[in-house]
Amino acid sequence: MRLTTTRVFPLALMLSLAMLTFYLERMVRDEDTAPAKRRHDPDYVITNFTSTTFDREGKPLNVLSAVRMVHFPDDDATELEAPRVVQTKPGEPRMSVQAERGAMSADGEEIFLYDNVVMVREGDATRPEARLTTSFLHIVRERSLVRTDREVTIVEDNRSLRGRGMEYNSDSQVFTLMADVHGRFEPKK
Repeated sequence: MRLTTTRVFPLALMLSLAMLTFYLERMVRDEDTAPAKRRHDPDYVITNFTSTTFDREGKPLNVLSAVRMVHFPDDDATELEAPRVVQTKPGEPRMSVQAERGAMSADGEEIFLYDNVVMVREGDATRPEARLTTSFLHIVRERSLVRTDREVTIVEDNRSLRGRGMEYNSDSQVFTLMADVHGRFEPKK
């Protein structure tokens, strides 16, 4: 069987059109999905957000709130505007932390607070109120850990401590200042 130009040309034309159609279909499909992967657009925004973690008896342990929460699907990032975290453990003074902005890990176990961070331990019958200020704070909720690598100032009554880097475990109540520690202790009046 001999192939002539009249038979080969239509086959070559059909094969070329099929390959062109396949190529164009792949280009259109990639264009539809690629911009969504490259862009950092939110998939949801929540205003006046509050999340509460309860103990086994139904009492609140931790409350996370924010004026605004924005989630981005491309990297699963969550940004918080004016976040506030309040920890209420039975038999312990209430602790609260607030900042101008924050971020949260995908599983919600880690919270990163930025700009004018203030942590307050309320006073009780044995201790006065304590106030910690810094520019960044990292909260690891599952491990009851609060830490920073930045400058920290702690004021409690007529005493103050200042240093760089801090770690506080609320379960063991161990507080550590890492470096450049300066303190001022005045006698009670």
